[in-house]
Amino acid sequence: MTGRGEPLMRVRLRVEQDIFVARQLGREVAREVGLEQQDQTRLATALSEVGRVVMADGSDAEVTFTVRSEGVSTAIRVAVERRSHGDEPRLRAELAHVGRLVDKLEVENGETGTVVWMARRLPASAPRLTRDRMDEIRAGLSRHVPSSPVDELHVQNQQLIAALDEVRSQRDDLARLNAELEETNRGVMALYHQLSEELEETNRGVVALYAELDEKSEQLAAASEAKSRFLANVSHELRAPVTAVIGLSRLLADGASDPLTVEQERQVELIRSSASDLLTLVNDLLDLAKAEAGRLEPNWEQVDLRAMFGQLRGTLRPLATRPEVDFVIDEPAVATMRSDEVLLARVLRNLLTNALKFTAEGEVRLTVREVGTDLEFTVTDTGTGIPPELIERIFEEFYQVPGSKALSGKGTGLGLPYARRLAAILGGALRADSTPGEGSTFTLRLPAS
Repeated sequence: MTGRGEPLMRVRLRVEQDIFVARQLGREVAREVGLEQQDQTRLATALSEVGRVVMADGSDAEVTFTVRSEGVSTAIRVAVERRSHGDEPRLRAELAHVGRLVDKLEVENGETGTVVWMARRLPASAPRLTRDRMDEIRAGLSRHVPSSPVDELHVQNQQLIAALDEVRSQRDDLARLNAELEETNRGVMALYHQLSEELEETNRGVVALYAELDEKSEQLAAASEAKSRFLANVSHELRAPVTAVIGLSRLLADGASDPLTVEQERQVELIRSSASDLLTLVNDLLDLAKAEAGRLEPNWEQVDLRAMFGQLRGTLRPLATRPEVDFVIDEPAVATMRSDEVLLARVLRNLLTNALKFTAEGEVRLTVREVGTDLEFTVTDTGTGIPPELIERIFEEFYQVPGSKALSGKGTGLGLPYARRLAAILGGALRADSTPGEGSTFTLRLPAS
């Protein structure tokens, strides 16, 4: 991303009414840079509270919005600078509860005054903030004119002053207009104070609510981590005995001193086949547990797509045993891309294997094309298809479409969830489109560099 240190926007806080303007602009900036709706509310609420506390002693302040790198991630940073020094401990104490709404909140002694700055990390799904995109956001924000009762009153005051200049000689009318203006001011200020009290009460409620949500989120994260550890431990413990069963069944079939009867050979083959299916399930569980626990770190390198497609064509060709099905892997138009070769190959192999299992006749095809700065891999088949209401459910662990039956091999219900998690780890996304009775298309979209 370019232009990361250049401010997106600045706004001055001279009177308390400007806090409403800052809150509205905070939400607008958060939306433009890609924060989710919940985090937009968090940032706007935090900015409103900081502005109220900083201006409590009557000092002016300036709010600056920027986007910067925070380690390996990107964050929106909001600085509120007060034009006076001192009293930082009081500000830290009064703003302690606000820290729950953002990822970072600091109170510093700047060159021209006290600076309170806060940061909120952008989600991985946020669009890339290129220099052109940053310039586009700045242009949009510069045209954004927040409206409030105070803004409307200011406009009316200017119109009234112009009218009074024209009828200055009419003292009676001037007095009457001044009285109406004062009455309007009192009404607007009463409304403002009421709104300010309601806003403070709402902010306290929002802070308490988000504190509860954060606590629940930590509990869910701990439960997910415990589940991942359980799956990994169980998979490790099961792999050794299952492998032993496979080896012993092979010895029994091939190395017995006395020939086995036909029935015995069938039963031994059934043992070996069942153990192989169980080992596949154990390996899938272990891979899924690693992905969920965040233990899969991509090894970024230049990947030769032509070599990868050739390897997939050779290793998966034995699975395409039905003559009624054409198995086609097109030559990639793009020679290389920056990705993890092992993880990318796993995703494509998973999608192709799944397509071959559910396609009785027609075609299974893999293609890749450029879409802007991304590459789009598509695996299409002419299989049984998936009902529209079940498209997202096929990416749930252990879920299989009711009534569907693999034509070859047995499914575990873990392949597609694992493929989607790998796609996210590689910085992209995996989606499915399907028409029952006509076939399915799985699309993997990844950044090319």
